[in-house]
Amino acid sequence: MLNQSMTAYIAGLCFLLTSMFFDLIDGWFAARYRPQAKLAHLADRIMDKAVYSMIFPMVAVGMMWRYQHLPEGANLKLEMLHVVLVLILCVTVLMRDNFAHFMRNFSLRRGEEEEFKEITRLRTMIAAPIGVLLYLYAFYLPVVDGSELYSWISWFGEMNPRHLIMVEILFLIINLGSIAGYCRKYGTACLDDLCLGDEVLRRRILSVFPNALTVMNALMGLLAIFFADQGRFKEAYLILLGAAFFDKLDGAVARKLGLTTPLPNQKQNKYSITLGGVLDDISDTVSFCIAPAIMFYFLMERFISESGETISFLWVAIGYAVLGVIRLIFFILDRKSIPGFFKGLPVPAAALLVTAPLIMLDSALDQGSTNLIFWGWLCFWLMIGTSLLMNSYFIRYIHVGRLLSRNRRFMWFTIIMILSFMFTPYFGYASFFYMILYVFSPLYTWRISPEIAAIETRQHPVASS
Repeated sequence: MLNQSMTAYIAGLCFLLTSMFFDLIDGWFAARYRPQAKLAHLADRIMDKAVYSMIFPMVAVGMMWRYQHLPEGANLKLEMLHVVLVLILCVTVLMRDNFAHFMRNFSLRRGEEEEFKEITRLRTMIAAPIGVLLYLYAFYLPVVDGSELYSWISWFGEMNPRHLIMVEILFLIINLGSIAGYCRKYGTACLDDLCLGDEVLRRRILSVFPNALTVMNALMGLLAIFFADQGRFKEAYLILLGAAFFDKLDGAVARKLGLTTPLPNQKQNKYSITLGGVLDDISDTVSFCIAPAIMFYFLMERFISESGETISFLWVAIGYAVLGVIRLIFFILDRKSIPGFFKGLPVPAAALLVTAPLIMLDSALDQGSTNLIFWGWLCFWLMIGTSLLMNSYFIRYIHVGRLLSRNRRFMWFTIIMILSFMFTPYFGYASFFYMILYVFSPLYTWRISPEIAAIETRQHPVASS
């Protein structure tokens, strides 16, 4: 940053790649041979903290430095948005690392064994490569007649920020999910030490975790609105996917921790209205009712100005939000719920259904496509149809979150589909097709019994003696 030296840039990259390589190697050996030396764990934790405490703040500063050296004609709004997102990401990575260290040490003092699976080593598998990628982008400066190596690096240095933002959003969601995973793995030992047998105190502490995930759901909805305001509808859709993930996770965590069953001496509420339930409904309202309506309004306003069509889209957006809230109220007050099924289209699925074509409409507006009118009217009528489908309580929709948990093939199909199309122009088409299949899924899922649909985890057959 001081002298804009290409030699310093290449040297820093080499040192960073060397650090990442050794971190991967020592993690690989630790996972297989489990070193008995007590100092090995201490040294590993100290070095990880030292390295990652250097890399990610350095990358955050580098993004701000790059922003000051942008060439003429650069999209300043997008670049500033990227700078802020990287700053949030770097803080989250460091928070996650410290939280994981605290939870592990607490459980080790209680005599539990540390988990050495590679899949749990999130910072080694994902954080280090992302740190290298962000370093390449943050400190890159165009050089005329550079070496062959520098021409290869320039591909990363000149990468479209929109692609980086999608990678960073996924990494942010993975980090937050990792925090939840550590709570699930080591949380019991911590609570046994803190609560000393007080069940009420234990429940109050445990309720913080699903409530925090619920709040993250709402924050994702607000972030989706922010990205839509910047004209980044594909990124906004990815953030809504993250909101749907947290919506699935908070309920699963609450049920896993036993927070959905009342204490033996606790009075039953007629409608089972709790703080967690209220937070969940508020978060769903923000992320799946208000956010899609605002995204639709932003894009249709642009569509009207460029196409000259006359559409009363404001009332459609308001109607979608209001009918979504009515759907949530019905869900709270319904005393005859069907285990494993929803009556009417659930609001997360409705939100993902109506926002998927917005990606194609946004692309058509940017490219001046001949299909512009088609996508505009499709989005308009889809909002109306989905609003009615949400409140069609005679139709039963299976709980996709539980289906993903108990059916590994379906889960991997969903993950592979998202990752395969994410960086292609067909991501919106694939997402829309996937949601259309869910809309028509009751034609098949009606034959599934509620007892099977309510199962949350994969059932393993018990071996006969």
